[in-house]
Amino acid sequence: MSGPLAIGADAPDFEARTTEGTIRFHEWLGNSYGVLFSHPKDFTPVCTTELGYMARIKPEFDKRGVKIIGLSIDPLESHLSWAKDIADVQGTAVNYPMIADDDLKVAQAYGMLPAEAGDSCSGRTAADNQTVRNVYVIGPDKKIKLVISYPMSTGRNFDEVLRVIDSIQLTAKYKVATPVNWHDGEDVIIVPAVADAEAKERFPGGWKTIKPYLRVVPQPKD
Repeated sequence: MSGPLAIGADAPDFEARTTEGTIRFHEWLGNSYGVLFSHPKDFTPVCTTELGYMARIKPEFDKRGVKIIGLSIDPLESHLSWAKDIADVQGTAVNYPMIADDDLKVAQAYGMLPAEAGDSCSGRTAADNQTVRNVYVIGPDKKIKLVISYPMSTGRNFDEVLRVIDSIQLTAKYKVATPVNWHDGEDVIIVPAVADAEAKERFPGGWKTIKPYLRVVPQPKD
């Protein structure tokens, strides 16, 4: 097993049953950004809190043109039952598709499980699937833009995922990068690939040169 797919890799296409019907992943994603976040098994405590929180903040992803899809190594019928617990615990019903990866195909395609794991979730425990704890941000070009792996015992920080998406989308639009601990509205960095001549056209208000390779400019706005 070589591990999860790297940033810049093609996000594998797949067909799968979900809680919102059968989808073809690339077709479902269309021209949007997407977040695919995976879980080792249904009815696990940390994942229950994560899925509910993601449902609660889905409007934030909608504002950014980002689609959300979950994945868990269990059958569709189990997902539908688990969704009731999620709504009960978190107060928000799951409002995005959840992939039933009971044949392990998606987890294997994304490098989260080895081929020798087989083709069935039957008999597998959460511990057997502990590497199925990744967050992928996928661009409209179907390339992987972000991979974060978490242990089963640590709930994921989806506010951080939103922060990274803000940065990725800003870079794609304006050729800027974001410094450490950056948040929306704060100063950004002109990427090194943009020479000063081009920077003058892009940022007519000027910038602050801290080092020749570190040029700081207010966050561009539409």
